[in-house]
Amino acid sequence: MRIGLLREGGHPYATGEAGPWCERLVRGLGQHQFDLYVLGPAGTPPPPGPLPPPPNARTVRTGDVPASDAETASSRTERAALGDDRTSRRAYGRRERRRFTEAFHALATGLCAEHDETSFATGLYALADLARERGGLPGALRSDDAVRTLETACRAPGARRTAAAAGLSDHLAFADHLERALRPLSLDWYAEEALGSVDLCHATAGGTTALPGLLAKRFFGTPLLVTEYGVQLRAHYLSPAAADRSAPLRALLAALHGRLAAETYGQAALLTPGNAHARRWQEKCGADRTRIRTVHPGLAADRFAEVGEDEESGDPATLVWVGRVEPAKDLVALLHAFADLRARQPDARLRIVAVPTGEPCADAYLTHCKGFAAQLFPDEAPGAHAVGENPVTFEELGGPEAPTLEDTYASAAVVVLSSVVEGFPTGLVEAMFCARATVSTDVGAVVEVIGGTGLVVPPRNPRALADACLALLRDPGRRHRLGAAARARALELFTVEQNLAAFRGIYLELLSHAPVRHRPGDGVPFAHPAEAHVPGSWTHQAVTAGTGAPDA
Repeated sequence: MRIGLLREGGHPYATGEAGPWCERLVRGLGQHQFDLYVLGPAGTPPPPGPLPPPPNARTVRTGDVPASDAETASSRTERAALGDDRTSRRAYGRRERRRFTEAFHALATGLCAEHDETSFATGLYALADLARERGGLPGALRSDDAVRTLETACRAPGARRTAAAAGLSDHLAFADHLERALRPLSLDWYAEEALGSVDLCHATAGGTTALPGLLAKRFFGTPLLVTEYGVQLRAHYLSPAAADRSAPLRALLAALHGRLAAETYGQAALLTPGNAHARRWQEKCGADRTRIRTVHPGLAADRFAEVGEDEESGDPATLVWVGRVEPAKDLVALLHAFADLRARQPDARLRIVAVPTGEPCADAYLTHCKGFAAQLFPDEAPGAHAVGENPVTFEELGGPEAPTLEDTYASAAVVVLSSVVEGFPTGLVEAMFCARATVSTDVGAVVEVIGGTGLVVPPRNPRALADACLALLRDPGRRHRLGAAARARALELFTVEQNLAAFRGIYLELLSHAPVRHRPGDGVPFAHPAEAHVPGSWTHQAVTAGTGAPDA
């Protein structure tokens, strides 16, 4: 089977939440051919030290679709000053400009109208047809015609009140965002030798990443599978950039991401969220629950095997927090909780181990937390000639104090998660592989992952967090029992093997319901029955005999 794997990022194995999962999927399903279609900024270098692609994978296309909001209305003004809009006007004749205006008006109406569930999809596919015929939409989406059409739709009868309140600056900013979101329409992927040659499109995220899969279904009837470990609409709502936008612009952007999510969920043959939390988001966006199947992400458990077998390792008075340093992790509440805990158990220690991200906001938040910890716990020395020591340490993963995740989790009696916003808590699963008891806040998919093998407290409640940590520190027997149960649960639900087995079955199921498509030079799908893949000597005899079934 040939799978068109739609990825986001500057490299097939780019870092990110879905990066390691995609690599394990491709390497684990060696019987399938994976054609990698990568959406990301042009010229993005690969991450340092990537593994070479396996023999069953090849990068077919890359597309320049930035994932950030780096471009703004000012960049559009600069492009217009350089003549980009004039170039787009020369590229289209009168007929094409009329087709574009009609299609864009339908799309804009679907975004601005209060009750219009069909115009967005009508306009989207009309733009896709025009782009395929004309080799793309060269500057049309950022032209003055597009901005005027958007303004007309915002002020038409029946438009949302927030959309009607949008001004010129909002229209310009939204037109820029819309142009970036719809860049996949102009890619050269929609030909028989590209996405037309795959048996199944597998999008590793929703939103813009799934757009090529929607068009492949429209042009070739290719079934679409969408895997979301982080729902794009949810990520949009939680984006820090939203705070600097006006209310009308936020409303227009929310309508765009909402309509795109609904169309993706409506057209996908199957949705595979990574947890029940993501599944609930998809259902609220209109996804049919009969076409949703939760598939937990698979994590490599082998690296933590040695730690998990030694339940006596770790300092009995040490708490460990591991993750990206950002406000959503609520380290301030964790420090308040630890101050309360240390007042009742003076020998307790807290290790905060930061995963490097390279984001400037992370450095600012980390500096703030270090300063707050210094105020809460001054370095008090026991004597005049002794050196003071702070019970809270800030370390970086990969540094001399925390060289590996295994060493970090092995040093802990209890692993803590203090987030106020969370998707799938990968760090908790890693701690469970290491047979560590955990204390977590009730956010995201935490309860689904823990399943009774750890303590869960309300978010933004330092006293409850401190009480739960103290209860485990003072009860080693309970701590070890919870750790053993957590390891057993993680090995049952969250391994690479269970993830690969799920997708192996899903691929065969989706292709078995898809129309058979004969292409020159390609083999016929299901030329051999599924029994031909069952190990055993009789299988080899049956296949070599050309019957595809065992001898009677």
